[in-house]
Amino acid sequence: MSTERVVIIGGGPGGYEAAHVAAQLGAQVTIVDTDGVGGSAVLTDCVPSKTLIATAEVMSELTGAAELGVNFLDAEGDAATSIRVDLARVNARVKQLATDQSTDIERRLVRDGVTLVQGRGRLAGPGSVIAELADGTEQTLEADAILLATGASPRTLPTAQPDGERILTWEQVYDLTEVPTELIVVGSGVTGAEFASAYLNLGIPVTLVSSRDRVLPGEDADAAKVLEDVLTRRGMTVLEKSRMESVTRDGDVVTVTLTDGRTVQGSHCILALGSVPNTEGLGLEEAGVITKDGGFVNVDRVSRTSARGVYAAGDCTGVLMLASVAAMQGRIAMWHFLGDTVHPLDLKKVSSNVFTAPEIATVGWSQQAVDAGEMQAEVVMLPLSGNPRAKMQGVRDGFVKLMCRPGTGIVVGGVVVGPRASELIHPVSIAVAESLTADQLAQAFTVYPSMSGSLAEAARRLHHV
Repeated sequence: MSTERVVIIGGGPGGYEAAHVAAQLGAQVTIVDTDGVGGSAVLTDCVPSKTLIATAEVMSELTGAAELGVNFLDAEGDAATSIRVDLARVNARVKQLATDQSTDIERRLVRDGVTLVQGRGRLAGPGSVIAELADGTEQTLEADAILLATGASPRTLPTAQPDGERILTWEQVYDLTEVPTELIVVGSGVTGAEFASAYLNLGIPVTLVSSRDRVLPGEDADAAKVLEDVLTRRGMTVLEKSRMESVTRDGDVVTVTLTDGRTVQGSHCILALGSVPNTEGLGLEEAGVITKDGGFVNVDRVSRTSARGVYAAGDCTGVLMLASVAAMQGRIAMWHFLGDTVHPLDLKKVSSNVFTAPEIATVGWSQQAVDAGEMQAEVVMLPLSGNPRAKMQGVRDGFVKLMCRPGTGIVVGGVVVGPRASELIHPVSIAVAESLTADQLAQAFTVYPSMSGSLAEAARRLHHV
């Protein structure tokens, strides 16, 4: 057990998960946090957006219920012709769930003996943190190790400034009480695609402005094509190779002007232009902490910065902006500092998910890396349309893809596109993490009928006599 003093600046997943580990190993732990325990992941990003998406999924399933023989009738027995969303109630529930989750996290931290300080923290030389408290006073905290977990904020542009009413960042959408009559989403990365898909499923007309030649340019190309086909089939307008020049508002009308002179008008606009790290005013340069382009904190695979005793985790490092990665970076930092068993972060074992409809989950090496010759692998892709469980549920879109090394048959990557892909990727993630072969994956029992049966079938097709 340790009696070391650990001070964590930031209460998001990188911060609070690190605090649990450090407390478990006997350290005296203090978290300095400004906006509420849980950080943006819990309060304004992951938890709220996925709650909104869960509501959108229900509406999507109800829309397709008639195909399965389920019809909705009004009090007179006439067929219901439409389903409407009460956005004010949806957003009230979203914010309440986020607050409840934050409260639960805080309760567990207090139970573990972690001290919480509400204030803005900054480095004050080696082994010291200054917390600026709400009343204007300052508190100095001595530390044997410091973890920076300050997260990131939505990126905006001088020509596209949010007003919180009709021009919105993804953190501001939960204050909407009226349903947009025409929504424009600028940015076709993960965040933009998720919100565009969610609001489309809520019955709102959506135009997606993409500066690239396809939606989700950073994801598996086959998966992105399936998603784009589904979105356009459901009525979304996708403007590819269309770079935004400016976003302006005139009363109730928002106008997005493109660099080629075209304009798109709607009632609301969501800006999904990426993130900027919350690293200004932290005293990084004075403490000897080196940052990368864009202000992200430079860290190694055990979360160390260039300053002795200073670690960093989460979005402020720009390593891979996922709550799961932030949490692991924070845990690794504390395991390393406190001398516990530690395995350096391996991004090739990280599973991730795009919460669109259908979902897109990936792990390990990508198809792009295989095509580029960075990894030699055999690839099998099976459409879900042939899966018996998919047929029962009316699922036509999606696939499973497995990649394994020739010769050894070790599974090195996978992609799942379909309902609950975030759950279905787990066996592939285990296979990648533990270097299982396609044969071993194929020989594990799957339930019949199940979506996971397609994973086993894909693995069987990778068998060599």
